[in-house]
Amino acid sequence: MMKLYICPECGWIRTVSRRLDVECFKCGNQQMQPVKLSYERYISMTQKEREDYKNSWLYIHGQR
Repeated sequence: MMKLYICPECGWIRTVSRRLDVECFKCGNQQMQPVKLSYERYISMTQKEREDYKNSWLYIHGQR
């Protein structure tokens, strides 16, 4: 099953299948956070929807 993780530092979203410790390849943060968004929903989103989701997540979690 594919899982999505977001970097709390830069907002980069990464797809993984089996890893529990997920690092950000964009900014180097060692611990990304899992998101409550299914892979199926994520791949059906437009780029604008993905950007809005990222910005909302960062706002809600106090990162920006």
